[in-house]
Amino acid sequence: MKIAFLGAGALGCAIGSALTEGGHETWPVDRFAAHVEAMSRDGLQVEDERGTRRIAVRATTNPADAGPVDLVIVLVKSFHTDSAMRGALDLVGPDTLVLSLQNGLGHEDVLAEIVGRERVLAGKTYVGGVLRAPGHIQSGVNGKLTIIGELDGRVTRRAQAIADAFNSADLTTSVSDNILGTMWDKLLINVATGAITGITRLTYGQLYEEPMLKATALAAIEGAMAAAKAAGVTLSIAHAEDAWNMAADGLSPAFKTSMLQSIEKGSVTEIDFINGAVVRWGERLGVPTPVNATLVACIKGIERAMKEGATA
Repeated sequence: MKIAFLGAGALGCAIGSALTEGGHETWPVDRFAAHVEAMSRDGLQVEDERGTRRIAVRATTNPADAGPVDLVIVLVKSFHTDSAMRGALDLVGPDTLVLSLQNGLGHEDVLAEIVGRERVLAGKTYVGGVLRAPGHIQSGVNGKLTIIGELDGRVTRRAQAIADAFNSADLTTSVSDNILGTMWDKLLINVATGAITGITRLTYGQLYEEPMLKATALAAIEGAMAAAKAAGVTLSIAHAEDAWNMAADGLSPAFKTSMLQSIEKGSVTEIDFINGAVVRWGERLGVPTPVNATLVACIKGIERAMKEGATA
């Protein structure tokens, strides 16, 4: 299978390197020129439980270099989804499928407007990765589940073919007949900690020592669960406390959420596709989501302060 990664950061490279070693033709596509140059020149350096090795990849900043592919896996930051996909239409041929593995909700709608809903699949992955330097990642693939599915819940041959490609590369992957439920399950985990740590600047260990913050997190999760229920989504998470506990499972006390990492870098966050998605669904369905709305407002205020500080 010929596969392009639109957004070849740590996660894209972790999945892409596994698929490359599994015999697939992969194309990491990224705007980070130094990263692409390092991969093109020296190969991708991968650290994992097997040790360190270099993998030859076809990295590029120009989607036209790859041309039409069988599958585009979208892993750009949420707020870049529209511009990135519109700038990568050279990857899309008559039979190309587009799979979002991004955090949050709403990317599938953005992609559908650009390439057509009939091409779009969605998924969630628990694969991890850290970008150590341009062309150098630490990969966490072993035993980490990826779930994909059709937006309408059908279990199709094309979805199964993607899962087969992943599984043949030792990427544990299943096809779901309830991918929206899976996406909401993951959203609850992101809602539990992301915005709160972004506002407070606390690590996971510090967050989980504060009862008042736990109460806030549970209220945000409960608001999201109420919106999901109103939308007719079937969740596998039954209680807000379960999402709270799952959010920290297997993570060190020093771990920082991606939202906190973005703020520390002075970058825009993905709040619109996480707590912001809960607020939008709540407004659409008449479900109050005041805690999530407050968290969104606070993060937006921080983003404005960062922007104005950068231009001062």
